[in-house]
Amino acid sequence: MPETDEGADKIELLCIGNAMVDAFAPADALWLKGLGITEPAQHVPREQAARMLEHLRGGAPGELALASGGAAANVAKVAAMLGMRAAFAGCAGGDDLGAFFEGELRGAGVVPLLKRGEDATGVCLVFGGGSSARVAGSLGAAAEFGEDDVREDLIARADAVVLDGFMLDRRPLAQKILRLASRNGIPIALDAASVFQIKEKTEAILQYSRSYPMIIFMNADESIEFYNIIKKSADAGEDVRSMSEREKEAYILKEVCPVLKCMTEADIFPVVVIKLGGRGAVVLAGGNIHRAGTFAIIPRNTVGAGDAFCAAFLSAWIRGKPIRECAALGNKVAWEVLMVPGTNVEKERLASFAKQLRG
Repeated sequence: MPETDEGADKIELLCIGNAMVDAFAPADALWLKGLGITEPAQHVPREQAARMLEHLRGGAPGELALASGGAAANVAKVAAMLGMRAAFAGCAGGDDLGAFFEGELRGAGVVPLLKRGEDATGVCLVFGGGSSARVAGSLGAAAEFGEDDVREDLIARADAVVLDGFMLDRRPLAQKILRLASRNGIPIALDAASVFQIKEKTEAILQYSRSYPMIIFMNADESIEFYNIIKKSADAGEDVRSMSEREKEAYILKEVCPVLKCMTEADIFPVVVIKLGGRGAVVLAGGNIHRAGTFAIIPRNTVGAGDAFCAAFLSAWIRGKPIRECAALGNKVAWEVLMVPGTNVEKERLASFAKQLRG
């Protein structure tokens, strides 16, 4: 985390993660297939990501939309628009995308604690929307953020630390953040990030949840995969993937929640939050199960909606709201973000929710 006077004040949410710029464009199936972009989400070399972005920038006006991205940065941005004192720590390049990323955060009211890397700013290219979207990402300079960039004095001034689940890939970095936060009595909010991360990191997440004060966020598919690994029943996942949102909700409430709530019975932490998309959310805390519904809509794009939920949930939690109210606010703010690409929501759309948090 760079030396800066901007971090001298109290921070409610310190968000640490990958500094990325999200680029949203219509899907061109033939063009994407020719480039080898065939999976729902995949990594691409930095040079290929740059060429793809240059191609998209030369397209029809209005087709390309940019937004600051990365899960932790999205949480910081939405939390700041909700009136929270939020900061983001990560690494961006010294290029125009890095300047854009910083400008987006500052415009939302986030304190950007940015290291400037040698590589270009990370890019996440999102083609199309909904379940058929294709995502191609390249970390770029984001991968240069390391252990030496984590400052204990900033962590100690936070009410909560948000850790991007992809940071678990950098084990020494993640462990240092967890250790420093715990030593200062600061809870750590971890988003599982993806089903792939759950497959690779379930044992680590379980270990961390026993050792550190954690709030763990997962979506429906991630929670089911987490449950399958704990129960050693990976074969069950094949049937679950074909379920509707309603069927997944029923399965999670019947099978997953009774097992995961056992994790929460010993103390205040961990808290486990399962985001159910159009079905709302369920929260496991203190050995209890809290359910919060929502209104289902056809989203313009789902990227950033889960991060917006986390931002609103954590904001309400820090302000001392009851668990159900935290989840309900998360659902409402996520609904707003579903209507725009990424977190490009207008601050005025969140004004009423910011007022709720002040009350």
